[in-house]
Amino acid sequence: MAPRPDRLDPALLPPGPRWPRLVQSVGLLRFRHRFVPWLHRRYGDVFTVRILPSPRATVLFTRPDAIRDIFAGDPEVFHAGEANSILGPVMGPHSLLLVDGAEHKRARRLLMPAFSGRPMRGYEGLVTDVARAEVAGWHPGVEFRSLDRMNALTLEVILRVVFGVTDEARLERLRPLVNATVDVNPAVLLGAAFPPLRRVGMWRRAAETIRELDAVIHTEIRERRASPDLATRPDVLSQLIRVDDGGDRLSDAELRDQLVTLLLAGHETTATALAWALHEVGRSVEQRERARAAAAAGDDAWLEAVLKESMRLHPVIPMVVRTLKAPATVGGVALPAGATVAASILVAHARPESHPEPEVFRPERFLGASPPPNSWLPFGGGVRRCIGAGFSLMEGVAVLREVFTAFDVEAVGDDEPRVRNITSVPRRGSRVVVSRLPRALALQVAEHADAAE
Repeated sequence: MAPRPDRLDPALLPPGPRWPRLVQSVGLLRFRHRFVPWLHRRYGDVFTVRILPSPRATVLFTRPDAIRDIFAGDPEVFHAGEANSILGPVMGPHSLLLVDGAEHKRARRLLMPAFSGRPMRGYEGLVTDVARAEVAGWHPGVEFRSLDRMNALTLEVILRVVFGVTDEARLERLRPLVNATVDVNPAVLLGAAFPPLRRVGMWRRAAETIRELDAVIHTEIRERRASPDLATRPDVLSQLIRVDDGGDRLSDAELRDQLVTLLLAGHETTATALAWALHEVGRSVEQRERARAAAAAGDDAWLEAVLKESMRLHPVIPMVVRTLKAPATVGGVALPAGATVAASILVAHARPESHPEPEVFRPERFLGASPPPNSWLPFGGGVRRCIGAGFSLMEGVAVLREVFTAFDVEAVGDDEPRVRNITSVPRRGSRVVVSRLPRALALQVAEHADAAE
């Protein structure tokens, strides 16, 4: 049996700050964009932090070779589900992010068909329709927070394309519940480890919100199973209900947990990446012209490169974690069972050896060649790589195509990251102003769209 993480001998772990665990937890959860780079400068490429609620010892690695060891590690030893347990009260025990071993293999096998090539092509048309409707409501010359609009857009994608909800009354009920679940204070996640807190204040309100959301989701699942058009519906929920692997199917409880996982992992993360993309493109006349030309020419490769570079320059999630169930060596460092190891996305994305001039927004990094292995990590890696990675990129490209087909986008002022729940978002909301395209370019875009049809 692995020792308790709070009883690990510090001598067996790389160095790190000796501050109280609460202080380190606040640093990592709320001030990560200054705290983690400072730790890297102070302690080098490997360092240890001790955080609540375990309190667990987490060893952060920043070099690609060490990150490779984490992703290639035996999944029976490197447990991702246990390391992500802080999300359990929201995502549920069956979540793909929270199960390990045989349970994870089974869940991934049952979920994969819904994210294969043919279903994805069907989703793209639905995403494009949602994006086009959103962009049609924008007002030229009026400054707005693009993060808010991208959040609204990706929420609509989740509800209509993933959940498959079309009834407007149910959508009206779901939207505030989903927003309240996503915009959760990190203290709610930390407090979940202390059951008495669930009966008071923000913890009680969060639990009530989740119960309401669950009731709506279970109603949708029950009605969908009985729907006469289930066999032809293209949404993700219907795809998952239809999965039958030799009689092995997803239960209602499993469907609920996977839907909430897709909601939390695929809503705000994609919205934030899109908001940063609009911010970075909008800061440069050259980038704006290049994006408009790509949208007009159907150059999805460039739009995808814009999205990927935004994810590199502005990581939405700070790290990928695994808990060791047996002693293991990572990056040449021998570690005891019970330690948690983490690939630091924040530092990996800013290493000049992997990304020359890492502070510069340069989409061409992702054209014709990819960054060095294990240096670009927005979707994790190894057998735990995000199952929705392809969906996220498809969605982002479809949205950028609709935006730059209709508008020129100019950023308003600077922005910087701030932590909201477990993600990092633009502090000022990535404020932009849009303007209609010149008539000649608009005609060119329309001609291209007609030709594509």
